Amino acid sequence: MSIKGSPYPRFQRALRTGNLAVIRNAAAELPRVSLVDALTVCMVIRTADPDRYERATLRWLARYSLERAHDAADVRAAADAFAALLDNPDAAVATLRQLAAR
Repeated sequence: MSIKGSPYPRFQRALRTGNLAVIRNAAAELPRVSLVDALTVCMVIRTADPDRYERATLRWLARYSLERAHDAADVRAAADAFAALLDNPDAAVATLRQLAAR
């Protein structure tokens, strides 16, 4: 199978479509979705399916708490960044990506 046809590049292309059905199908082929990629999915959900956004955010925060957070202050910073999305979305997403990547 070529790299173009492998699951992760397909998933990355699916993220760029913004189509949740395509994203979910592509994600199902992966053994695991990284926390950074899960954040991108949250941002797609925010636009494509706002009714499910808060639940997606809570799932992301729970996963962040287990995988990356060192203490409650880290979780608070992530929650505050999600809350700041309305006022300053670029900075909020940058903060969340930085937290997820460490």
